[in-house]
Amino acid sequence: MTRQTLPLDPVLAGYVTAMQREPAPLAQLRAATAGHRLAKMQLAPEQGQLLMLLLQLTGARRYLEVGTYTGYSALAAALAMGAAGQVTACDVSDAFTRVAREHWQAAGVAERITLTLQPALRTLDTLLADGLAGQFDCMLIDADKPGYPDYYERALQLVRPGGLILLDNMLLGGDVATARDDEAPGTAVIRDLNAALRDDERVTHCFLPLGDGLTVLIRR
Repeated sequence: MTRQTLPLDPVLAGYVTAMQREPAPLAQLRAATAGHRLAKMQLAPEQGQLLMLLLQLTGARRYLEVGTYTGYSALAAALAMGAAGQVTACDVSDAFTRVAREHWQAAGVAERITLTLQPALRTLDTLLADGLAGQFDCMLIDADKPGYPDYYERALQLVRPGGLILLDNMLLGGDVATARDDEAPGTAVIRDLNAALRDDERVTHCFLPLGDGLTVLIRR
């Protein structure tokens, strides 16, 4: 039997959050988003810290994300990469990303973030058509779940060999563990994708129970 790791009850989860070394601009953005009815869509602070650590560890300079919401992950990436870094962000919501733009500006990183508001596949295919295959150091997928397989296949083309691909919400609150007739749309997609990623020889694979489930891949 596999040894079970420590479960995070609300008290312990709060302690983990309090122990994050979260830069002030990220803490301010998280606080500004906390009251929103869709606040759970925001990257967890511990996931943000891991993202920043991985970007710094790999010397990343070009970061791409699908799903920006109020801008936490893009801000984390811009702060981690510094003045030499460039962030490309894909989203469809002007309302959500308006909050993002305000906080990017306040943090002094807005000029390093390019935001495109349209269906992400269109943006990703445009990047490929523009000759940017293999030009990104890291890509984060954190958007509509039915689109994950297509986003992942584009990531394999856009991220350089040795670069990182991260996928968020791979646990879906635990719903992926047991199939149900009434499960939410996209749950089966993520369940199948989890199994496919585990067996995909094109990447080195690590599946973490961090936040709502974070898969970290290295493109081979």
